[in-house]
Amino acid sequence: MAQSPTWSAPLLTAMALLAGCTASTIDSPAVAVAVMDHEGAPLGSVAVAPSCDPAVADAVRRGFALLHNMTYTAAEAEFASVLEEDPECGIAHWGRAMSFVHPLWPDVPTAEQLKLGAEILAEAREADHLSALERSYVEALAAYYEEAGSRTEGERITGFWEGWSRTAAAFPEDREAQLFLALAEIARATSSANRVADQIAAGQRAEQVLQEIPDHTGALHYIIHAHDLAELAERALPAARTYGEVAPDNSHALHMTSHIFTRVGQWDESVRYNSRAADAGLQNPVNGALAFDYLHAVDYLVYAALQRGDDVFAHRIRSDVEALEGPIQNHPASAYALAAVPVRIALERGDWASARTLPVRQPEDFPWDGYPQFEAMVHFARGLGAAREGAVAEAQAALAALQTLREAAGGLPIQYDWATQVEIQEMALAAWLAYMGGEIETGIQGMADAAELEATTVKNPVTPGEVLPAGELLGDMLALENRHAEALEAYEAALSRTPNRLNSLIGAARAARAMGDEQRADTHYRAILSMAVPEARLEAIAEARRVAGGA
Repeated sequence: MAQSPTWSAPLLTAMALLAGCTASTIDSPAVAVAVMDHEGAPLGSVAVAPSCDPAVADAVRRGFALLHNMTYTAAEAEFASVLEEDPECGIAHWGRAMSFVHPLWPDVPTAEQLKLGAEILAEAREADHLSALERSYVEALAAYYEEAGSRTEGERITGFWEGWSRTAAAFPEDREAQLFLALAEIARATSSANRVADQIAAGQRAEQVLQEIPDHTGALHYIIHAHDLAELAERALPAARTYGEVAPDNSHALHMTSHIFTRVGQWDESVRYNSRAADAGLQNPVNGALAFDYLHAVDYLVYAALQRGDDVFAHRIRSDVEALEGPIQNHPASAYALAAVPVRIALERGDWASARTLPVRQPEDFPWDGYPQFEAMVHFARGLGAAREGAVAEAQAALAALQTLREAAGGLPIQYDWATQVEIQEMALAAWLAYMGGEIETGIQGMADAAELEATTVKNPVTPGEVLPAGELLGDMLALENRHAEALEAYEAALSRTPNRLNSLIGAARAARAMGDEQRADTHYRAILSMAVPEARLEAIAEARRVAGGA
């Protein structure tokens, strides 16, 4: 369960200033106000009553909505525009500093941003327009920036959680503070031994706000993130289906719905919302560069299309991506999608010849040095393709590259353990090298070890799922040895983690059928038929139609 915060010494003064802040400090909670972007499109509602010049109140609310939608660059710009009109608006200074902190994303503030954020908060403290509630917001965020350069991101996130815990306790009726605490709780749960329980608690906090404000953009967003685990995702389906309509032109909001659709294997809805998200991302560049929102949505879109057997669509998207003209926003989600899209298409279809020749570091002008964990996916695909085609030297070279990239990933200043993800790929490739070299039991044991390690990890939100799950690869290896009962167990274990994956479903159906378990096979075949597009021409889907569909 979530622990009570322990306050660091530099926060004690701020706590003393806020000691008298109870529910009576605010006459009444801020009313919910529907927010629009500059083009008049809805962004959802927030409950903010800024103490600044009334002329900038709508812009402040817009900044809050953009923060909750994690449209951070636009949020900073919005708060900066407020300061042009009212330089003494303390909450706008806070908003600028808040826009640098992305607790659930795979990036961290630069050293320059950490320094600037602390300086901005110092200006906020001196602003003439700063209520007691707003001052507590400043101090909550200051707990992240305190001595930021000498702390890890995990330590800064702990400070962020401590700060918002203090503010939420001092102002329990303030819905925004409760939601920022929920955000902090989700971020902190990433490294918690009680992750599921902690994320459930964070989700419940957000749900309490949603009961009062059914279109609150932050409540909907954080409910989705809190339930972005295989065992929790079903609970967030109503929020997912609402969020995309509350902010219907916001790329990130549209995409976020698919975190839940992906977790439960509802590919039609993932395709629908990510198509809209990609269109919105393409139309809204960031500082003149193609927004990562487009590429992030595209990766989820390709993943969903491949599960439906819609290969024509997946290849068309890949062609669109390869035809892009830069610049491309330098962001982890951009790097991940650029690497993952071609890898997925080759590996999902067992196109080993294409996999082994995938180009590395494409496009060439993207800053790949900062993303060894994502470059590793391409080497994994090249190595697996080479191993499956008997090109031992190529596979060994890819394995050596993975070892180097794993070490580099281990040195990244981020919370998520990408080094373990690269290690799983490394183990899987080594297992297939052994297996294809005739060391059958060594290969199977190595693949089982990789699957066991994978089962202890939680996927990062930047990805819809592994480019090929280790559990599924274990099933494939066992199936080649006609060890059907073990293969079925491996495929169904993979399906419990990633429901409705096409390759796991067809593998499970074939294994069950080979065992004579026609009922179990029929269940998996029918799952394939329920999600396949009519124009799908894959052999796996044709087989499902023959066996279970009457074709």
